Amino acid sequence: MLKIIIMISATHLHAMAVHFPIALLITGFLSELASFIFKRSFFRQAAFYLLLLGTLGTIVSYLAGNAAGEGMEEGAMAKAMELHEQAATITVWLTGFTAAVYVAVAFFKFQKNWARLAGVILFAAVIAAITRTGYLGGQLVYKHGAGVELALPDFSNPGIDKDE
Repeated sequence: MLKIIIMISATHLHAMAVHFPIALLITGFLSELASFIFKRSFFRQAAFYLLLLGTLGTIVSYLAGNAAGEGMEEGAMAKAMELHEQAATITVWLTGFTAAVYVAVAFFKFQKNWARLAGVILFAAVIAAITRTGYLGGQLVYKHGAGVELALPDFSNPGIDKDE
């Protein structure tokens, strides 16, 4: 068990954490849209809580990504890393702002249609931002090989596993 805990680097943590806010925020946005179509408070409440959880996940992913990106600011990946980092910064701030707006609207029980529409527009911007950030992160991994460790087996000594 200790070996597993030690093996989790910032790169591994970022890779594990990053998918949660994407899924939570997209599901929350779809739930918000469903609340307009079906006129059910369940969907609106689900969107609210999914946005809050997605915001927390975005912060965790951002912090893990900053730690994982240490030392990659130079070299062939520098521009791609910079674009991904800028997109992540925009995403974390926009998501936090959108969550704060939703919390304020809920706390003050503000029921104006324009406020709800503004919230949905902000939520749509969050989805666009997280999609762009995820795309750029995917480019880092699949095009540039960021965080990928190539470990070929030792064919000279079959039956001996270096990891044991």
